[in-house]
Formats: sequence, C-alpha cells, structure tokens
Amino acid sequence: MTAQKGSAFLLKIGDGAQPPAYQTVAGLRTTQLSINGDTVVVTHKQSGGWRDLLSGAGVRSVSVSASGIFLGSSAEAAIRAHALAGTVDDYELSFEDGEKLRGRFLVQRLDYSGDFNGERNYTLQLESSGAVLPA
Repeated sequence: MTAQKGSAFLLKIGDGAQPPAYQTVAGLRTTQLSINGDTVVVTHKQSGGWRDLLSGAGVRSVSVSASGIFLGSSAEAAIRAHALAGTVDDYELSFEDGEKLRGRFLVQRLDYSGDFNGERNYTLQLESSGAVLPA
C-alpha cells in the first residue's frame, strides 16, 4: 500500500441528470470523510460483564467536511443553492488510487469568511441521505 496525496482527495457534485455527471468542487484545500455507525447494545446477564453489540444493526451515515478558497465556480453555486433550498443532491468522493464513493447528501452547513486583507473562504458540512457506496 502506498501513500496518497491529499490534493487528489476530491469532492464532486452531480449535475442533476440521471445518471449524474460530476464536477469537482473548486478551491478546496481540505476534505474530510467520516463513516459513522450507531451501536445496538445486546448485552445480557450471560455476557460475562462485557458489552455485546448486534452486528449489522443500527444506523450508518457518512459525513463530509471541506474548506477552501471561494472561486465562484458553478459547483460552489450549486452547493449554495442546495444549502438555501435544503435539498439533497448526488456527490462523489474520489481518491488518488481511483477509488470512488457516491451517495446523496444534504448540505448541513455552509459558512463563508474573509479578512479585509485576504481571500474569501468557505467551509461546508455534508450529511448522507441513504446508502453511500463504492462506484
């Protein structure tokens, strides 16, 4: 297994078509992916004092956070439109080795910031809706 460049970890948004074509979200400097799973505890008297978990149960979700420099791209405009409307859209995460994850996400949070003597930045938080699967 070889190391991979963080700059090749890309977030892409779908174009609304079926099947969707994906466009890279421009200006990102940092992208983070978290795979989450709720536990279902089935501990009982015969567990010997150890917690038992039910395999395959519970709710799974994927969270994506990203931050970067605002460049005014059409992908950024689409994210802003989805954030304002509260709509779910198709997204893809791609990695340097060619692996891809695809799913539908809601823009949970979109923040803009900028210093008077610096660039305009943005951060976003996406939450999955439905399955996120390898492409």
